[in-house]
Amino acid sequence: MPVRAFLTDSIRYSTLLLCALGALLSLLWMALVGPGLGVTALFLLLAGLVGVGVYDLRQSRHAILRNYPILGHMRFALEFIRPEIRQYFIEGDVEAGEPFTRAQRSVVYQRAKGMPDVRPFGTKLDVGANGYEWINHSMQTTHIESHDFRIWIGGQPGVPREGVSPCTQPYNASVFNISAMSFGALSANAILALNLGARMDGFAHDTGEGGISRYHREHGGDLIWEIGSGYFGCRNEDGTFSPERFAQQAVDPQVKMIEIKISQGAKPGHGGMLPGAKVTPEIAAARGIPVGQDCVSPSAHSAFSTPVELMHFIARLRQLSGGKPVGFKLCIGHIWEWFAIVKAMLETDITPDYIVVDGAEGGTGAAPIEFADHMGAPVQEGLNLVSNTLIGVNLRHRIKIGAAGKVINSFDLARMFALGADWCNSGRGFMMALGCIQAQVCHTGFCPTGITTQDPLRERALVVADKAPRVAQYHANTLHALKELLQAAGLMHPDQLYTHHIVRRVDATHVRLLSAMMPTMRFGAILDALDPHHNVYRLYWPLADARSFALHPPTAEDLAASPGIRPTIAGRPASAVQIAEELTRKRPPTPAPVSHLVPEQAKTFRTTTLSPSQVPPEWTGSGSDLLAAAMQLQGEHEHDVHGAAGDRHQ
Repeated sequence: MPVRAFLTDSIRYSTLLLCALGALLSLLWMALVGPGLGVTALFLLLAGLVGVGVYDLRQSRHAILRNYPILGHMRFALEFIRPEIRQYFIEGDVEAGEPFTRAQRSVVYQRAKGMPDVRPFGTKLDVGANGYEWINHSMQTTHIESHDFRIWIGGQPGVPREGVSPCTQPYNASVFNISAMSFGALSANAILALNLGARMDGFAHDTGEGGISRYHREHGGDLIWEIGSGYFGCRNEDGTFSPERFAQQAVDPQVKMIEIKISQGAKPGHGGMLPGAKVTPEIAAARGIPVGQDCVSPSAHSAFSTPVELMHFIARLRQLSGGKPVGFKLCIGHIWEWFAIVKAMLETDITPDYIVVDGAEGGTGAAPIEFADHMGAPVQEGLNLVSNTLIGVNLRHRIKIGAAGKVINSFDLARMFALGADWCNSGRGFMMALGCIQAQVCHTGFCPTGITTQDPLRERALVVADKAPRVAQYHANTLHALKELLQAAGLMHPDQLYTHHIVRRVDATHVRLLSAMMPTMRFGAILDALDPHHNVYRLYWPLADARSFALHPPTAEDLAASPGIRPTIAGRPASAVQIAEELTRKRPPTPAPVSHLVPEQAKTFRTTTLSPSQVPPEWTGSGSDLLAAAMQLQGEHEHDVHGAAGDRHQ
């Protein structure tokens, strides 16, 4: 044992002992032979290492350094460059990317630079892996003149508006736009390049909740002004909302839409704080806060506290902005809260012009690891819920839906459109178009490409004149690739994509259409009896209250109106097990049809030619009068009627 301990200690302190021995020999050499440049430099180096080793032995912060003086620093150095080593030398093209693979990043770089983005020798993906998805193609391909796909948000010019306080300045938006990223989180040069690129190719740039800076205004690109709980750019000194300051900025012609940020995918339900040391004069000017003071973003809004108040706040912003489209962004959390918002729309007849569904897998901002990994619904589930709910209450034609969450290539876009989105936002995709290498040090200020830093020297590395065209080219080339996908599928516009166009492998021998896995709601179905519908609607819709975000125990009248669900038993709240048993007992023996439309009906309706007010009346209403006809039609046709659910986008 003494011998083993001696050998172990010798290894632990070997580096320090060798450095000390080398320093002594160097000193002896200089004493006997005379000082020379080389031996002097060697002595100074070794003496410095000995000093480091002695300090390591005396410090108390790192146990590794106390046990392995000098040598322990190699561990920290290798740990520091581990992501780069993995990214450059170990990571494969289609696996192990965090969060984007090398192949995904490469296609962004290629399209941003205008380089060929084709691949020889076939796919590198495992087409037999669970979760692999593809788009069914058509033998009757189409020809699309332009890849400049656009949608009207806030209605269409010349079409009568519905609802209270409607939009009067609709925006003709691209179907692919820059997601919310604030000045302060991004550098000034990054904001300049993004906005100039947006102006060059005619798409929108979301400001993020950090307000409209002078860098957003310099090139005049279209802006979506995001307003978070801190009300930056439109706040009073106490942090509350200021109508006067909002109106001053909202009427600017460069601001095309207003977006209320309720929650975001990166850290839903979590506020934030920018330390006072980082509040520079430029950031302070954009946010309307004092220089050098901590900048707090609360976790909840103070301008409204109930769903009904949210609707009135939307109407107020629309009025103050001169009738511009107003919407909100959220990551789906408690389902009854989302249902409460929808009930508030029905009660007030005030609807947002759009809703951006942010997925938990999205987000450019730094977030606690638990929030990033385990908080909020992914975009697939959130988007499907939002779209189906709006269809089920006959409001889908009045509200456009945007989607965000790891959207960087044309298939990502197509998949979101199929799930119910009208357009998509991308944050990290456009960051990579600027040159982001996925170093994942965005929150440290040490961004190697100058994108997420306020360090003037690091920021200088990003040349606006060079990067702005890359932003524009990435947008244009991605939409060009989307056009080619649509042509191959026999379609003319992204709004014609539905879940029956996407196929997913579920195991080694089975594949399923997304329409079978995620059926589309009938128009007005939620306004009828809830018994035939998914448990999500049966359980949570009766519990939602337009006057509160809290759970609302249903009254006797509520239960009589919705006998298929009883969230209380004997007048007391039921447990989850009791509710599950009740739902199982009440489940109909055979599933109800998920759609009353057959392909022949769908062919007669072209979303690109009809406006919201021109939706065929037989396709709207409560849906109860169509159920019998749908059952008959289903019996007459052998094929599945999934997916063709009518007008999702108009």
